[in-house]
Amino acid sequence: MIETLLQAILEQVDLPKKDIEHNLRALLNEAVTKMDLVSKDEIERQKTALNNANLRLEELMKQLESLENKLKNK
Repeated sequence: MIETLLQAILEQVDLPKKDIEHNLRALLNEAVTKMDLVSKDEIERQKTALNNANLRLEELMKQLESLENKLKNK
């Protein structure tokens, strides 16, 4: 009987702990979402995309310069 009573008391004590933990997790998740954070992987993907775009831009600038020189020499 004492074991059952002790178990019931421990379960009742544990419930508020679980509720607090659940509420804190929800609050932290909401706060992180509001911060609009991105992962390191996403940053790396964006760096790669930017680097590729810069390389392509350099190529296009060289092509444009070449075409301009051809027009001037005609």
